[in-house]
Amino acid sequence: MEVIQVRSIEEIGQVALREVLAVVKRNSRAVLGLATGSSPIGLYHAMIKDHQKNKTSYANIRTINLDEYVGIESSHSQSYRTFMNEHLFNHIDINPKNIHLPVGNGDDLRLECERYERVLQENNVDLQILGIGSNGHIAFNEPGTSFHSRTHVVTLDERTRQDNARFFNHLDEVPKYAITMGIESILRAKQIVLIAMGKNKAKAVAHMIGGSVSTDCPASVLQLHPNVVVIADEEALSELKVKPSILIDGVKLFKCNG
Repeated sequence: MEVIQVRSIEEIGQVALREVLAVVKRNSRAVLGLATGSSPIGLYHAMIKDHQKNKTSYANIRTINLDEYVGIESSHSQSYRTFMNEHLFNHIDINPKNIHLPVGNGDDLRLECERYERVLQENNVDLQILGIGSNGHIAFNEPGTSFHSRTHVVTLDERTRQDNARFFNHLDEVPKYAITMGIESILRAKQIVLIAMGKNKAKAVAHMIGGSVSTDCPASVLQLHPNVVVIADEEALSELKVKPSILIDGVKLFKCNG
């Protein structure tokens, strides 16, 4: 696991962009696993700027998102489809047919989970972007989720709903359920880039990197993946016992054996 410490959301975006471009330029038909929330916004803005300036093309790139809320329309202002359109898809040359998100307002969620898992198995993810919840969740896999889980419907932890309430008018508006890639589904990605910002993520990040591998902190399973890059600010790394010691182009980084 490589851990990179940066100083701002702009630096996070630039460092994460390097990882994305390495994949996209190597394979014009690569599959990108994408995340929502505040963590990847810097990356998406960097991708847009690069596309506009350097004409990096996503015309043949396929994308698969981690999750979607249950019970709201795809057109809802807080759906993850809307988030991705506003922060990325509307600003690059991606083919809408190559965009995949779960549908959370269908009549049969079990069938939707099965359909989405097939999409994942037919489109092996080259690079998966992740955030991390303050309770250690990845995607919407809350503490206690089996490491062998595949795409499923999850009841959102109250702490997760409170963390996401800032995007809604009131906590009561935050959905209580979501469809999410399972942990096993995520681990099939060839490379994983996890982005973390803020003091509220520090305990989860410390456990993820240096704690025991346990379903108490779902992100800790990333210690078992052979190709993980963690990009985080100083606050998110503040509870690590090992500190970054190498400075390259203004960015601190270190290797972790976890």
